[in-house]
Amino acid sequence: MEYRKFEKLGVSPSMLGFGCMRFPTTQTGSIDEPRAEKMLDAAIAAGVTYIDTAYPYHNGASEPFVGRVLKKYPRDSFFLATKLPVWLVKSVEDAERLLNEQLERLQTDYIDFYLLHALGKDRYDEMVQLGVVEWAQKKKEEGKIRFLGFSFHDSYEAFEHIITSREWDFCQIQFNYMDTEIQAGLKGYELAEKLGVPMVIMEPIKGGSLTTFADDIVKIFQAERQDASLASWALRFVGTFPNVKVILSGMSSEDQVEDNLKTFKVFEPLSEKEQQVVKDVVAAVKARVKNGCTGCRYCMPCPFGVDIPRNFSIWNNYAMYGNAGGAKWNYFHELRAENRADQCKKCGACEKVCPQGLHIRDNLVEVDSCMKGL
Repeated sequence: MEYRKFEKLGVSPSMLGFGCMRFPTTQTGSIDEPRAEKMLDAAIAAGVTYIDTAYPYHNGASEPFVGRVLKKYPRDSFFLATKLPVWLVKSVEDAERLLNEQLERLQTDYIDFYLLHALGKDRYDEMVQLGVVEWAQKKKEEGKIRFLGFSFHDSYEAFEHIITSREWDFCQIQFNYMDTEIQAGLKGYELAEKLGVPMVIMEPIKGGSLTTFADDIVKIFQAERQDASLASWALRFVGTFPNVKVILSGMSSEDQVEDNLKTFKVFEPLSEKEQQVVKDVVAAVKARVKNGCTGCRYCMPCPFGVDIPRNFSIWNNYAMYGNAGGAKWNYFHELRAENRADQCKKCGACEKVCPQGLHIRDNLVEVDSCMKGL
C-alpha cells in the first residue's frame, strides 16, 4: 500500500482512503453489514488506514456501523475521519452535542481528521460568527480532535476566502480529470499547495461516471494500457498531484475494493504520455455535449417554472458519460416535476436573453424525449 506523509502534521495515512458513504445495501436500503464489514476488513488487511465517514451517510447509519467494525482494531492502527454537519449547527452547544454524539456512535475518544462538512462561503462565515470554528480549535486542544479541516462545495472564490482565513491542518475538495475547472478545481489545488495545506480528494471518479464511458472512449484508454481499469486511470490522475495525500473512494462492491487495492499497492503517477491520453479523453467526452449551456442562468427565472440550466446539465452529463441510472435519478427524483423540460410553453423569453444563442425551446423538447426514453 502506498502512503503519503502530511509533512506539517507528521502522519502518513494510506493514499487510498475508504469512503463510507456508498456501502452495499440490502433491498430495504440499509447497509448490507456482512458484506460491508468484509470489504472494510479486506481493505484494512491490505494496508488502508484512512477511513472516512460522516454524520448523514447512509441516513445516519454509517458512523455507528463503522464504529462497530473498527472497534476490533487497535485505535492507533487507523486514521478516522468524520464531519460536523454544519447545516444542523445553530450554536456552539449544537456543535458540542453533535461531536459527542459522533464520538459515541464511532465508539472512540477522539477523531483524527475532523471536517466542517460541505462548506461554502456563507455557511463558513456563519460558523465563524457563531464561534464554531473557535470551538473546534478548543476541541483540538482538549484532544477530541487531532486535525481540523473542511470539505468544500462552492466556487473557487469561496474556497480562497475559506482557506486563507486561518491556518488549516488539511482540506478536502472534489477533484477529477473532468472537473478541473469546477468548484475549487485546479486553481484551488494550486492555492492549497502554495499555502502548504495538504489535501484529501473526494469524487476522484465523479461518483462512478468516469467508469461508464461508451466503447469508443474506452478504446482510447485501452490503446495505452489494455488491462487497466477506467477507475485506475481516474485515481492515478488525481494521485499524480504531489499535494494530494489521500484519495477517497466510496467503494460499494468487493470488485471495487480489489481493483483500488491493485492501483495503490505500488502507485504509479501518470506519465507524460498518459497525461496526454487523459487530455484526449476529456476532449472526446466534452465533444459529446448536446448544447453549449454554461449555466449562467440569464434565462432564469422561466415564467413557467422550468429550471432550464438544470435540465440541460442533466442532459449534457448523460450524453458525456452515458450514466442512465444517474440521469434518471437526477431528472425524475432530484428535479421537481414542475421544473422539468416538459413544462416549457415555448414562449421564447429565454432565447431572447441567452448569451450563447441556444435554441432552448427545441432543446427542451429533446431533453424531455431523451429522459422519458430512459
